[in-house]
Amino acid sequence: KVLTEGWIARTIRELDPKGENVLGGINFGRGLPRAMASSGVPVASVGDLDTYGLFPSVKNDSDRNDILNVFSQMYGTGAGRDMVSEFLSQTGEDALVGADILREAPAKYSSSIEYAANPLAARVMFADVGTRFFYTQHGSFDTHGGELPVHSKLWEDVSTAVGVFTDDVREHGYGESTALLIFSEFGRRIKDNGSGTDHGSGGVAFLIGDSVKGGLYGQYPSLKEKDQLNGDLYANNDFRSVYTNILEDWFEVDPVPIVNGSFEKFDIFEN
Repeated sequence: KVLTEGWIARTIRELDPKGENVLGGINFGRGLPRAMASSGVPVASVGDLDTYGLFPSVKNDSDRNDILNVFSQMYGTGAGRDMVSEFLSQTGEDALVGADILREAPAKYSSSIEYAANPLAARVMFADVGTRFFYTQHGSFDTHGGELPVHSKLWEDVSTAVGVFTDDVREHGYGESTALLIFSEFGRRIKDNGSGTDHGSGGVAFLIGDSVKGGLYGQYPSLKEKDQLNGDLYANNDFRSVYTNILEDWFEVDPVPIVNGSFEKFDIFEN
């Protein structure tokens, strides 16, 4: 990975330095992606919006209120706490607030667009809870055999989901204010291993949206043996250049402290 820790989390902190919005970034899936992990940056991870929250399995309202009251006292702020306790306290408080906000999101969503799967991201995005980053993953693309049928299905899933989501975004009037970045964490070798390919350099990134100037940025990498890097593609674009574009031209923040340097930009977005 070009950036090893929290490049999205750093951006969230830059946009909301006081951490006032506990839903500035949302991951749809289990766990927390490294890109969104950074101390002091609240990020919600949602696996199932309908059951998201604290103690959702407790059905009796009175019992659940009693448990939440104890929970809030355990994670409440107070004098004399060490750093670990303070971290747990803030995390607990953020979880309580975030769960309350997201619980109302499904009721605010309606659309004529039909999804093949649960429209999880859209239900939150169109609820306008102040989230700037929505993150999810699909795969695994980490295949070393039988790649043609496996990748065919994976890319069909991705392309269908992106197409439907884009239609939904436009229907709700978010077309020009939404940018979708799709990227791979690793590339593949040029030559196959008999039934697939192994890990290599030269990944791929797509930037999609009504405000994006479509096209190929940079040169298509050569497959000629003389132009290879020990059997790998030579990457001709730095991911940090693309993200510099997004930071400076989309979010209007200084990219240097986030990507740890200055990188040449492309003219990607419409004025």
